[in-house]
Amino acid sequence: MESREIATKFVKFFEKNNHKIIESSSLLPADKTVLLTTAGMQQFAPYFKGEKNPEKDFKSRTLTSVQKCFRTSDLESVGDETHLTFFEMLGNFSIGDYFKKDAINYALKFLIEDLKLDKNRISITVFGGNNLIPKDFEAIELWKKQGIAEEKIFEFGEKENFWGPPGPTGPCGPCSELHYDLTKKPCNKGKKCGPNCECGRFLEIWNLVFMEYNFTDKQKYENLPLKNIDTGMGLERISMIVQNKKTLFETDIFQKIINNIQKIGYKRTEEAKRMERIIADHLRGSVFLISDAVRPSNIEQGYILRRVLRKSIIYLNLLGAEPNKILDLTELIINEYKTEYKDLQKNKKEILTIIKEEKNKFQKSLDKGFVEIKKIIEDTKKQKKKQLPTKEIFQLYDTYGFPFEITKEIANKEKLEVNEEEFYDMFKSHQEVSRAGVEKKFGGVGDFGEQVARQHTATHLLHQALREVLGKDVRQAGSDLTPERIRFDFNFNRALTEEERKKIEDIVNKKIKESIPVKCETKKFKDAQKEGFLAFFRDKYGEEVSTYSIGDFSKEVCAGPHVQNTKEIGKFRILKEKSSASGIRRIKAVLE
Repeated sequence: MESREIATKFVKFFEKNNHKIIESSSLLPADKTVLLTTAGMQQFAPYFKGEKNPEKDFKSRTLTSVQKCFRTSDLESVGDETHLTFFEMLGNFSIGDYFKKDAINYALKFLIEDLKLDKNRISITVFGGNNLIPKDFEAIELWKKQGIAEEKIFEFGEKENFWGPPGPTGPCGPCSELHYDLTKKPCNKGKKCGPNCECGRFLEIWNLVFMEYNFTDKQKYENLPLKNIDTGMGLERISMIVQNKKTLFETDIFQKIINNIQKIGYKRTEEAKRMERIIADHLRGSVFLISDAVRPSNIEQGYILRRVLRKSIIYLNLLGAEPNKILDLTELIINEYKTEYKDLQKNKKEILTIIKEEKNKFQKSLDKGFVEIKKIIEDTKKQKKKQLPTKEIFQLYDTYGFPFEITKEIANKEKLEVNEEEFYDMFKSHQEVSRAGVEKKFGGVGDFGEQVARQHTATHLLHQALREVLGKDVRQAGSDLTPERIRFDFNFNRALTEEERKKIEDIVNKKIKESIPVKCETKKFKDAQKEGFLAFFRDKYGEEVSTYSIGDFSKEVCAGPHVQNTKEIGKFRILKEKSSASGIRRIKAVLE
């Protein structure tokens, strides 16, 4: 059974059971607190929260869809057998209609009767409770009534079996997952080898979320006005099981693109196979991101696109591909999906153009970098050393923008080592030196510390004020601070009205007068993202970042420095607002 047949069977199954089929929404979500669409439920969030009426908009409270999704949480795991960034999620949803009993019944019935899976190979996980939300006894009993043996029902905590919200706030609830036994052979843990075991024996295939809570901006769980069902099953994973394949990349979904990559002609080592998978996943994701109006940049969704696209380019280089191989693969992906996603064919020319431009731009840096890394490797081998000199590989990164991960790949290929810790220490030192350069620009550490701290915090207030007045799509596109003025660039496609300009200025000054404490914390970058901190120029961040909160008004990742309280800033005044580039506006302001 091919993947498209599985997807069709899924929506038709639920259509027969009174569900309305809904088209996939864009990878750019309506909810601007979330970077990308990561789940099928996101387009239905306002209905789950009771803000919109599904009967009015969909003529139904029960819905089903095949949703395009892109998750960055598994980015570093891509290359193994089961992880992806872009995937298609099969989902069924109930907005105040059926709840746990029917959701469980539908899931088992579809898997066993329509897909002919072996019920004996299915195990279940349920939420075991915490100090706020009780254990899901109801789900346990319902699974037992469906014939799932007690020893195949496992309890887990919040991390594994409580879903959502997809952003800092929103609908969420305990969940029950269906796991499939791939090997029927326990690892050395014996009877303790079950779902979520690190050995990989079980694969999670379907997540049933019993959505009954709303997580508020006050960090509290409140009951939703209606009890809802939100389920998600990755098409790629269920295809792997139905087609009896050992990896996602052996399914019909990826075979054409993998076979095309192999035409490059290289030895198929385990490392080469990993590169094939990364190229196939990342390029497929890039095609869909571009079609949904994401463009390569150094911030937000554009940064994610640039990262996965450039990684595809890197690995094609390492496999020895011709320069335009990436365009052949792009066309193949578009042709594979053009029936289901007609926008791909419609946007084909633009997709190819953007990928070509990014490839040409990045390839220049790569070509220079490859020449230099070759010299470094030759010198290292001449000196009979086993480790590449950290200072030289950092200069390679700093001068040519040559990615450190390529250096690691090449070093590994040449059976040489790199000192990652030393590299990242050097990276941090470089950032500090850069900041010291700014100090010099401001005429001394004392003057710099006081003035730039005031200005830095003011730009955070300005940025949030712009977003409140002009919309959440507004984001920083650059800034420059001198002792005399603040310059702040942001994306917007027209001049501000006098009324808007005054409103923005008033909001900033109001927050200054409120004497709000400015809180600085060091967090892991991924945790800061989850907590809703705005982050820009992500390629400049390490694993740990400094975050600044100005009360509940502003949350950003920033290198600082900042004042301790907004009252230290003084009065903020906008001098001028004008165009800086196409789609970019520039504000010049002063502190008085």
